[in-house]
Amino acid sequence: MFPYWQHQWANGMAYPASQSNGPFIAAYQLSDVTGDGVVDGVFLIATKLDDSPYLTNMSLVVQNGLTHEISVYHLKDAAGYNPTIWTGDLTGDRVDDILVTVQSGGSGAIVYAYVFSFISGKLGKIFDGIKFHEERQYKVKYEDHAEVAVTSRNPNVRYLLNIRYKGKEYLDEIYDPMGKLKESIEGWVDPISGIYPIDLTGNGTYSLLTMEQIAGRYHADSLGYVENVLSWNGRQFESVRQNVAIDGASF
Repeated sequence: MFPYWQHQWANGMAYPASQSNGPFIAAYQLSDVTGDGVVDGVFLIATKLDDSPYLTNMSLVVQNGLTHEISVYHLKDAAGYNPTIWTGDLTGDRVDDILVTVQSGGSGAIVYAYVFSFISGKLGKIFDGIKFHEERQYKVKYEDHAEVAVTSRNPNVRYLLNIRYKGKEYLDEIYDPMGKLKESIEGWVDPISGIYPIDLTGNGTYSLLTMEQIAGRYHADSLGYVENVLSWNGRQFESVRQNVAIDGASF
């Protein structure tokens, strides 16, 4: 059914599967993503640098299982490691959508995450993890008495974290004996580091659970994670539930 399975596709050209550092299939799934009842081939094409697992020049390629027509979407911002493709219904139309993730490999453990869907017969991107994060407008600010305020602007929610579990040495560096901040400290929330499809109602339509790390004074100074459950509202993915998960302390 798929005469091109033994080749790699990029810019309309085929490349042999044995080529190690040229364009090759980095991940694939077989699923009906076009909605015609026939299984399609979903491929992530990338270029591997010499002597490195780092991947660049990524493109999502879908081969229609009925017509063999090729659709290509270039992921110009994505580069990194361990790309994955997941397919399932995220929009509620009983047709599988495509979730692509790529590990950036940076200190913030950021994941490039995209959702694609066929709209009016054309492959289109309906979610971009970096754009999603930019729209959240988070603010992280240390306050007196071992507390950190985390504010989200979309939705408008404020969380107050108790950081006494960080221990005396950590707290003594930033608070005086009266529990007052020695100086103003602001942290930040990193872009998505984890994204997972979840079927909340058991009806076969999935939502997305995203995790964004709350960083304190530096990346490794994790204060917890902002977790959003995103559901498709017919136009875009919106947060239907937001929580903050924090680390616990041994006792």
